[in-house]
Amino acid sequence: MLRLIQPRVLFSTKINCVILLALLLCVSGFAFAQQGKVTGRVWDDGSNQPLAFATVAIFKGEGVLVEGTVTDAEGKFAVDLPFGDYYGQVEFMGYEPYKMGEFSLSKEKPVQTLGDIRLQTNTSNLQEVVIEGDKPLMELSLDKRIFNVGEDLANAGRTTADLLTNLPSVSVDTQGNVRLRGSDNVRILVDGKPSGLVSFKGSRGLQQLPASMVERVEVITNPSARYEAEGTAGVINIILKKEHRQGFNGSIEGILGTPTNVGLAANLNYRHRKINWFVNYGIARRKLPREGTLYQEAFGGDTLLISKQYTEGYVNSLDNNVRAGLDYFFNDNNVLTASYLLRRSDAHRITDIRYEDFIGSVDNLDSFTLRRQDEKEKEPNSETLVTYKRSFGEKGHELTTVFTYLDYWENSDQLFTQNTFSPEGILDPEKALVQTSINDEFEKQYLIQVDYEKPIAKEGKFETGLRSSFRNMENDFVVSEQDENGDFNPIPGLENIFLYRENIHAVYGILANKSKKLGYQAGLRGEFTDVKTTLVKTDEQNPREYFNLFPTAHLTYKFSQENALQFSYARRVKRPLYNDLSPFMTFSDARNFFSGNPDLDPEFTDALEMGHIKYFEKGTLFSTVFYRYTTDKIERIRSVDGEGNALIRPENINSENSFGLEFTADYAPHTWWKMDINANFFYATIDGSNIQDSFTATTYSWYARYSSRFNFANGYQVQFRANYQARQKTAQGERKGIFFMDISGSKDVFKRRGTLVLNVIDVLNSRRDRYVVEGEGFYTVGNFLNMRRQINLTLNYRIRQGG
Repeated sequence: MLRLIQPRVLFSTKINCVILLALLLCVSGFAFAQQGKVTGRVWDDGSNQPLAFATVAIFKGEGVLVEGTVTDAEGKFAVDLPFGDYYGQVEFMGYEPYKMGEFSLSKEKPVQTLGDIRLQTNTSNLQEVVIEGDKPLMELSLDKRIFNVGEDLANAGRTTADLLTNLPSVSVDTQGNVRLRGSDNVRILVDGKPSGLVSFKGSRGLQQLPASMVERVEVITNPSARYEAEGTAGVINIILKKEHRQGFNGSIEGILGTPTNVGLAANLNYRHRKINWFVNYGIARRKLPREGTLYQEAFGGDTLLISKQYTEGYVNSLDNNVRAGLDYFFNDNNVLTASYLLRRSDAHRITDIRYEDFIGSVDNLDSFTLRRQDEKEKEPNSETLVTYKRSFGEKGHELTTVFTYLDYWENSDQLFTQNTFSPEGILDPEKALVQTSINDEFEKQYLIQVDYEKPIAKEGKFETGLRSSFRNMENDFVVSEQDENGDFNPIPGLENIFLYRENIHAVYGILANKSKKLGYQAGLRGEFTDVKTTLVKTDEQNPREYFNLFPTAHLTYKFSQENALQFSYARRVKRPLYNDLSPFMTFSDARNFFSGNPDLDPEFTDALEMGHIKYFEKGTLFSTVFYRYTTDKIERIRSVDGEGNALIRPENINSENSFGLEFTADYAPHTWWKMDINANFFYATIDGSNIQDSFTATTYSWYARYSSRFNFANGYQVQFRANYQARQKTAQGERKGIFFMDISGSKDVFKRRGTLVLNVIDVLNSRRDRYVVEGEGFYTVGNFLNMRRQINLTLNYRIRQGG
């Protein structure tokens, strides 16, 4: 069965002054007449909740307004009327009007009870066809897929980074980096705009945002020109929770898990006539253990150097998130939204590494070294957002203006202690090290965006808009080492200030039209980029300015309401960002250093896609064939010196060609059993010969995800999910395959106002990051478990929401 979804439609009727007119009529004509009464109660048919402030109008004859009122907080109404014959109408913003049948009031029957009146969501603006369900996990359209992540039991008590792991086409590695169809170049937005949650650390900031604050996630693989061109693999748009129901409603969630995962989250909303207030708050304390091994062979001249590395550690963190704001409805056509988000993360990281060094073979131990990293990190972040939307008289004719201000700061204070021992365990005092690393990072970003949309012809539309963003970052970095007197002195070359300035200005236009079966959309976006990096103390500057055009095209053909095909094309870009360009190196590992590359160029991708949707009685099949050609692809390259020390930094390689085939399906064999299946196959050729002749690879890989959800009697549910990512070649080696599975169960409690969820994430403790890297003079094998099996018990209680 199919369901239709739509945007919120603003209320517009002739009854804005119902109560005043009714009072005048009462005074002038009916003051002394015999009175009766009509009563009833208005409900939201979808959520089964009473509707407060719904308008009730009573008419007689040919549309003569007699009396009116609004419902109270419980959806109830009562209207006093003179004896006579009447009919009525109930209206509420975003719902279909309800027309009452005729009724009479008389001396014999002075009271008319209408009982429960149920309003259904207005479906006059149809935009997408989706699968019917209580609230489906997945809603499909040809240009994007929408995932109602709150319905997924495996997300209870987890972070936003965790919930992305469970989405088709999306994978998240054990470091928190997000990939879409195998590519890490994906643009992540929050409520359709850039967010401080995706900043210095890329998508890893999402590990501090509770999943319970997220309403849904939109995956857009070939975006139109309306979206910024950043993100060659596409866009992931995370929509945070915000209700619009009249009155007070919300939800509260408590979390208890092992390893330590204790938290509380609340999403509250209050709607009264023209103002809608919303508040989201989450606090969580977590402990994330980590372990791993690294084996490396390096050829230092004629000598084979072998090292084995064993890593153990954990991160204790306290995360706070609060978001508050309001929607103010000036009238039916003008809405102002303002919100403020404040996030703070305080973390304490302990990492212990044991290095074992061999010469010639693993039977010849030369020495072993013990190193500890003790890091304390503070990370406050704020976001201010103001949006104004102006709707004109014609449906679909609107203007939207957005202003965003992001303010981010991070302080990292690290202490490293290192001691080296002989094979017999005797300390070598000359090799003892005590080092500190202080790293302060700052970011401020301003964003202004204006979008205009106007219908043209019978079924067409024209869109245009402009966008300007101004981004300034600063990184103060110094590494010091303790001398014989106990004083700390900066290490030469490891003390500097890195400045990053980025200004991007864009303008776009889109023209779209459609007939009964054929629809098309063509767009063009122009972006001017001005980037400058500066190393202050050495006065090294690297300015970049470039202008690019990004065309997009979408063509849709509907064979029927249940069968449709779409072709799309988009040109996208990945600009080197702050972490890609900063030359500073990480020092948590004394043998493996990570840094950026100030000389990186942007990479460009041309993407073609053909998608097909077929609806069946009990399910849906969504299939896609896609092709991507990328030039100047940014790839992290590992190099090792003669002493076995490795440097990993990004480089531009020549190109990558990739082809893919994806299937996503949902099927409900029975009313109590639903299945979701996603499979992705891709083939790629990688050319990194500009770095080294051997840096070429032909690779194919695939990954699959399967989930089943069972609904039992008395409010019980069970969900099972399995994930497999096959091995994949890279320019220097390969990433090994990964298999992991989750099991979850839930029970409705408190008369279906609450839900108790128990989930076990990574049941087999098998989600390991395994890889092989080879290059000139070295061979490296890694095996790391960055996230252990997690068991969570979560209680969610809903306040005036559907059970």
